[in-house]
Amino acid sequence: MPANQTFLTDEGYRKLVEELDHLRTAGREQIANKIKEARSFGDLSENAEYDEAMNEQAIMEAKISRLEEELKNAQILDTEELRTDVIAVGSFVTVFDKTYNEELEFQIIGKAQANPEENRISDESPIGRALLGHKVGELVEVEAPSGTIQMEILSISK
Repeated sequence: MPANQTFLTDEGYRKLVEELDHLRTAGREQIANKIKEARSFGDLSENAEYDEAMNEQAIMEAKISRLEEELKNAQILDTEELRTDVIAVGSFVTVFDKTYNEELEFQIIGKAQANPEENRISDESPIGRALLGHKVGELVEVEAPSGTIQMEILSISK
């Protein structure tokens, strides 16, 4: 598996394609209009609006490049092929955090779709990486920035 492989659900893949299309079309058009307007203000060497528009363009082009790379290296997760006996990218997991005495539920997903507020953690995060390949009933120690966390795996689903 390539080091830069991006795991995506069908929905996640579609969202990235839509975002990329929007940036390539409407996003570029908006920036071009800002640059054109800023140029009309005169001397470019002292034109803050022009500098800001050019910075926005650079940031957007970097984002377009990042999205193109993620999509080029995307592997679409087939939820039908997910197993429920071992944790893999795409798995929904329930664990009991023995360190903080709480039950947690989340999906382990590729970094492009990770969103902790929606209980979707990256397979590259300390918790995601530590849980991959483990089974129900196992106790897993996670080396996190806050210290070692012990988690017991309660369930795995797809």
